[in-house]
Amino acid sequence: MRYHRPKGYTTIPHMTRITTETTQLQDNQFLHPWEDIKALGKNRRTVINTADGVYIEDSDGNTLLDAPAGMWCVNIGHHRREMADTIAEQVMRLTYVSPWSLTSTPASQLAEKLSELTPGDLNHVFFTTGGSTAVDSALRFVMFRNNALGKPEKKQIVSRHNAYHGSTYLAASASGKPRDKTLLDTDTDTFHHISDPGPLNRPEGMNDFQYREHLANELERKILELGPDRVAAFIAEPILASGGVILAPDGYHAACLAVCRKYDVVYISDEVVTGFGRLGHYFASQDVFNITPDIITCAKGITSGYVPLGAFMVSDRLLSSITAEDPSIVFSNGFTYSGHPVACAAALKNIEIIDREQILDHVREIAPYFQQQLATLAELSMVRDVRGMGLMACVECTHPDDRPDSQEDIGNSVDRHCQALGLLVRPIVNKCVMSPPLIITRSQVDEMVDMLRVGIQRTAAEMATARKS
Repeated sequence: MRYHRPKGYTTIPHMTRITTETTQLQDNQFLHPWEDIKALGKNRRTVINTADGVYIEDSDGNTLLDAPAGMWCVNIGHHRREMADTIAEQVMRLTYVSPWSLTSTPASQLAEKLSELTPGDLNHVFFTTGGSTAVDSALRFVMFRNNALGKPEKKQIVSRHNAYHGSTYLAASASGKPRDKTLLDTDTDTFHHISDPGPLNRPEGMNDFQYREHLANELERKILELGPDRVAAFIAEPILASGGVILAPDGYHAACLAVCRKYDVVYISDEVVTGFGRLGHYFASQDVFNITPDIITCAKGITSGYVPLGAFMVSDRLLSSITAEDPSIVFSNGFTYSGHPVACAAALKNIEIIDREQILDHVREIAPYFQQQLATLAELSMVRDVRGMGLMACVECTHPDDRPDSQEDIGNSVDRHCQALGLLVRPIVNKCVMSPPLIITRSQVDEMVDMLRVGIQRTAAEMATARKS
């Protein structure tokens, strides 16, 4: 089975044709994220040269359906001419201006637009370079605020196991995936983790309501254990994305927000993945999960990955509490590229495209079909769980031996077989994660599921053969 380049697909010409082997050898000078150091010099990664819509093409001319949308981010799809034109026009108009004492029209317009899109009184925007720096800056802001309010001890942060919040120091400390911290230092004195709220962790005999209360009570116990006068914030992804698309029980976020309000703990909703349409809304916090947090972080889909940009939006309530204490206080945090005019212009065009093409409506219409088709994979013997919401999903597999050390290569094996068929998935240990461009069609969903099914079946057969030998 191999899906061919769709009609209308256009390959971007290259001035110089470089072989796959040459690029793969050169690539070993590139220390990639999560690089296996012992593999340096031996890596032979797939080389992606061109892309269009929901498809990418490797350097050998093979077309792949881009099920991860890059890294949860290419929401409007690849190869948008008007995005390229907007970026080029902004470069020629104004490449850069210092955000310290100056501003630009794109940054100002985007700040106003984001204040319109966010819920409640989250009316002010702090621009960063990506998701990690958005989370890091939000956490710094919370600590800064408590210093300004004369509460220097109120600095403890509560997060969750299997959460992912970024790679900068504070964001990595907030993250709760042990594999992401191997041999790396993080702040274990300030950051504390409570349970992953996934249904697979629900104690036997509990219904969803009881499980939700159990989890909310755990958060409250942690705050009381640390001391309410010492806990500054609780940070949570609406759906734990890189943890394996983990969904909490209904009402979980509202219950946790109520606990935070009770103890004057700031609630940070990390929407780096769920923001800008992944669940059919610009922001999922209020429209999907019925909460208005104190801070929302975002990145990825804000520009659909065309250029880097991140931000956090903060409530008027938090800001006004600082100025009431000292109107001259300065938040001495920022980046050379905060509010970069080219990135902000791209974000504005991205939002324009989403609105004009009614992409959010399309997500809400196609998401049930996406989830329904993926759910058919649960019949495969190797599949332990299929879960998701909107246009994000995870197919969790298990090795027949069901030993922790036997799960390591399942995701990579499925991805390898799927690439041979024409599908790119994101492997995370024994999980296959999918978050396709939001413009995906029903027929493309069918292609994706058909190829993933065969990829899992081939992996199961391969492992069965290996067990016999």
